[in-house]
Amino acid sequence: MSETSPIAGLHAATADLDPPLAALDLTALRANAADLVRRANGVPIRVASKSVRCRAVLEAVLGGELTAADGFAGIMSYSLREALWLVGLGARDILLGYPTVDRTALAELAADATSLGAITLMIDDVEQLELIRLAVGNRVRPRVCLDVDASLRIGPLHLGVRRSPVRTPEQAAALARAALDRGFDVVGVMTYEAQIAGLPDSNAAVRLVKRASAAEIAKRRTRVLDAVRSVAGKLEIVNSGGTGSIEVSIADPDVTEVTAGSGLYVPTLFDHYRAFTPRPALFFATPVLRKPTPSIATVFAGGYIASGPTGASRVPKPVWPSGLRLIGTEGVGEVQTPLTAAAELRIGDRVWFRHAKAGELCERFDRVHLVEADGSRSTVPTYRGEGKNFG
Repeated sequence: MSETSPIAGLHAATADLDPPLAALDLTALRANAADLVRRANGVPIRVASKSVRCRAVLEAVLGGELTAADGFAGIMSYSLREALWLVGLGARDILLGYPTVDRTALAELAADATSLGAITLMIDDVEQLELIRLAVGNRVRPRVCLDVDASLRIGPLHLGVRRSPVRTPEQAAALARAALDRGFDVVGVMTYEAQIAGLPDSNAAVRLVKRASAAEIAKRRTRVLDAVRSVAGKLEIVNSGGTGSIEVSIADPDVTEVTAGSGLYVPTLFDHYRAFTPRPALFFATPVLRKPTPSIATVFAGGYIASGPTGASRVPKPVWPSGLRLIGTEGVGEVQTPLTAAAELRIGDRVWFRHAKAGELCERFDRVHLVEADGSRSTVPTYRGEGKNFG
């Protein structure tokens, strides 16, 4: 699918609205969701809420009760406060993707039996267990999942993100034992292979590293799981993967679920994967304010830089009208962005962009306009639009 065809429909469907605005192509969203389910081949997909940040979209894939539907099951939340809010909206299966030290939120968790049963905390350190126990008191048994480092190490090289200090079977078993001794229920293990899931297939060297990493973590995960099960017994959750590594994760029969979120919106960072065909779904539009020269148009704002290492890959990309380019000495700006090859643009026209990362765009807009193939439109709030800022 070309980038211009869906944007033309979004452009027409929102013509009566004043930009800047964000719009979501529902046809592309549904196709992306179906493709994720196809790739998972029967393994449930846990939705990464950080890559969505819009309740209506979570409901679109998980159902109105935010729990499970059509191949998707559960939410991976990025904040305990977010998880508590989602439980209040009906969600009953939330895995916290990261440790929490929010004592107020932990006290709220301990005070609500529904939340205790629905939310699984993530841990990778005994000190986290101590802090959690002080916050929740001694009368409850929180559910915990162990985050095990899935990076690839070759000699002094560390390929992957810096997450958990837990790497070996012995370390994982020791943490599981510490959790049980302190009155926690150990229900899962997570291994997130960021160096596979988040790394585009840009060249042969990258693909070689990804294959080596997949082989290494598969063998080590088996040993880790055996060690943890020897201490904690049967596990409910063995979580792995991301949008870019679903096929790698499901190849391991021990994996009970995979996580995905960015694959619903498909931002620019996911344009160069071999495992799937990107169908961009989420875009933002901003208006032309002035023409410094006949070939340059300056649009309002646009400087929505994505997280991660600074560089061109984290910058929004102008995609419609086609051929527009950022100016290297200015890039995208806080309140204005100049674009070259803009001779056809006039003041008041719109330029459409794609963001580099998925859910982060929703932190810039209070609402998203959902557009059907027939041009009909509805408007829903983002997390920001609902007054929810989880950090």
